[in-house]
Amino acid sequence: MPRKHGVKRRSECPLNASVEMLGDRWSLLIIRDMMLRGFRTYKEFLECYEGIATNILADRLQKLVAYGIITSKADPADGRKVIYSLTAKGIDLAPVLTEMVLWAAAHEETGNEALVRLMKADKEKFLAGVRERLLGRVRG
Repeated sequence: MPRKHGVKRRSECPLNASVEMLGDRWSLLIIRDMMLRGFRTYKEFLECYEGIATNILADRLQKLVAYGIITSKADPADGRKVIYSLTAKGIDLAPVLTEMVLWAAAHEETGNEALVRLMKADKEKFLAGVRERLLGRVRG
């Protein structure tokens, strides 16, 4: 898969490429909010309970678009707003984020026990539901 023009990586290691695209907590939390909470607007991301700063949010959204993980388009109902959506590349991160959630829940005290139970009960069914919901948005 060709890399984006103008992107210079520190090494050719695939893990390094992943870390450079997703290695900060804000990018992962934005993707989480899109996958699990259905967030699509700047305002929704800004109101997440982790409290992202406006300049950080703008930067991370721009980077995620540049890496082809999300897309942005003008809201047809209000041209001043931008709607963000996960691309197929972004949707492919669902199993990765699921494993990160399960890993953290196994090793740390975390919240959202209902989500963890749902993931543990039938991971494939959980991921199929996430994909179905998100792909419906990509097509719709």
